[in-house]
Amino acid sequence: MRKKSQNIISSRANKKNGFASRLLPFSAIAAVLVIWQTVSMTGLVPEFMLPSPVGVARAFIGDFPLLMSHLWTSLAEAFLGLGLGILVGFLAALLMDSFEGCYRAFYPVIVITQTIPTIAIAPLLVLWMGYDIAPKVTLIVIVTFFPIAVGLLEGFRSADEDALRLLKAMGAGRWQIFRYVKFPQALNSFFSSLRISVSYSVVGAVIAEWLGGYKGLGVYMTRVRSAYAFDKMFAVIFLISAISLLLMGCVTLLRKKCMPWEKK
Repeated sequence: MRKKSQNIISSRANKKNGFASRLLPFSAIAAVLVIWQTVSMTGLVPEFMLPSPVGVARAFIGDFPLLMSHLWTSLAEAFLGLGLGILVGFLAALLMDSFEGCYRAFYPVIVITQTIPTIAIAPLLVLWMGYDIAPKVTLIVIVTFFPIAVGLLEGFRSADEDALRLLKAMGAGRWQIFRYVKFPQALNSFFSSLRISVSYSVVGAVIAEWLGGYKGLGVYMTRVRSAYAFDKMFAVIFLISAISLLLMGCVTLLRKKCMPWEKK
């Protein structure tokens, strides 16, 4: 009886600690917003330079229909580029894991592609491909395939050596080894990389839209910046952050569904 009551007390304490840990980020955000609003109200920083949170919320509500129409365009570009980035990253990781020559030849090139600033690539893509969706999707593929390729490659190469030797001794082929050992053990690395790539996809779409286009959050940001409507600028920045966090949360849920054996 005493042990049971101790377990109940311990369970309640763990729930309280869990609730408190979840509450901490929201408390920090609320504190930042309060300080920000106070600074704006006291006039320490001019309103046109740093609009208040209330002003940003008002701008967001006022331009909500327009923001949503631009958002769907950016999300369509982001998802298309992310899908192609996952495909390219998967194929690159598979080739580099299967053939040592491919790894030595292409891995340094893949790393070099990530040392070039995105903002420097975007104007060239627009010059070569025009102002339609092609340069935007290409830029998103460039920024999203690298985490996928590296994460999957590390996952493939960290497969259990004993399991690999056992399957080889049993006469398993390369495809069977990949299916039953390498791919399942690489899923954790894949989803960790996907969380990064999914946020990169939205940011990449917006950056590509800065340099030209007809619709999208990047085009909207360019227009409101030209009009010095910084409250609307902050509104779209918060929207981009919220969408990125939401997509990362969706990846976490997908990981739990695909990997029910994982505790975390």
